[in-house]
Amino acid sequence: MNFKHAAGYAVLIATSCLAGAAAAADAIRIGEINSYKAQAAFLEPYKKGMELALEQVNAGGGLLGRKVELLTRDDNANPGDAVRVAEELVSREKVDVLMGTFLSNTGLAVTDFAKQKKFFFLAAEPLSDKIVWQNGNRYTFRLRPSTYMQVAMLVPEAVKLKKKRWALVYPNYEYGQSSVATFKKLMKQQQPDVEFVEEQAPALGKIDAGAVTQALADAKPDAIFNVLFAADLAKFVREGSTRGLFKDRAVVSLLSGEPEYLDPLKDEAPAGWIVTGYPWQSIQTAEHKAFFDAYQKKYGTYPRLGSVVGYSAVMSMAAGIRKAGSTDSEKLADAFKGLPVETPFGNITYRAQDHQSTMGAYVGTLAVKGGKGVMENPTYKDGAKFLPPDAEVKTLRAAE
Repeated sequence: MNFKHAAGYAVLIATSCLAGAAAAADAIRIGEINSYKAQAAFLEPYKKGMELALEQVNAGGGLLGRKVELLTRDDNANPGDAVRVAEELVSREKVDVLMGTFLSNTGLAVTDFAKQKKFFFLAAEPLSDKIVWQNGNRYTFRLRPSTYMQVAMLVPEAVKLKKKRWALVYPNYEYGQSSVATFKKLMKQQQPDVEFVEEQAPALGKIDAGAVTQALADAKPDAIFNVLFAADLAKFVREGSTRGLFKDRAVVSLLSGEPEYLDPLKDEAPAGWIVTGYPWQSIQTAEHKAFFDAYQKKYGTYPRLGSVVGYSAVMSMAAGIRKAGSTDSEKLADAFKGLPVETPFGNITYRAQDHQSTMGAYVGTLAVKGGKGVMENPTYKDGAKFLPPDAEVKTLRAAE
């Protein structure tokens, strides 16, 4: 190769590299923040769900003629770290949008960041009502059904039990506190003679299951409302079963039918509990079957609820960007109001009045079959039917 040809070849290589860099820079970048190390049971399937959706979006030509990329960061389950990595993603990585968070306190921290920076944020998993109500803002939307919604789905079942004396157990942070406050409020409305005879609120991830179980037993409640999840739930179930806390006593429990928390219990799953969850074995809709088959083909296992949430979050972002015709935060905030999205749970809508999606949840009863816990007689509860009247929502968002 002579010098002239070598120089031409070098220019060609340089041009190709620059074109590749430009193409990469031109990709739509989703900045995703989550507690991957702290909440792996939920967030590993969640990440798989996101990756499946991303693969499908890019196979269909991407968005606005551009490839879509996902940049994930761990927030260490810490609100301060969540804000720090949000700032890093926006300022250094130049992401187009933010998405994610798991715990309610980290979700609220990024919600405030979105408000201050006027930057679009889709809260995928955190359940705190404050994200769309008291702390709601123009730039923040939320996918999962909130604490209010899921508690409202369980309260009619709790009322049917006709139990007067209730004990409450929950993790002592925003999610647990708001869940219990809603349960008390709605139960009092529907069963005025109800009494709350004991509350146990251990720190998240630090339950002394023996002491909690004993305190609940000493109060002699007719029924228990439980909001614990993950490792705290497993410890509580095992200690409560050993000590007979659940024998001849009704338990209504938030999230306990989710495979992430139910599967580890195996044959120790507490039969008879009334729960919200994800009975993947029983859902026969066309939307769910298509998702289930694609997920199983890609990963060789069944989806968990996190898988559904991760998949639906990316598909929501894709639908919003298509509608907006842009990744501009102002245009996205407008586009998401009333946005319809097809999910494995069917069609959902992001409400204009409070930015809450109408995604629902399944309510059923736990049983043990084949050595593992399952949800029996599950019923899908449409999230749109379990929200307060618009006038009340408007009052709650008065600070926006």
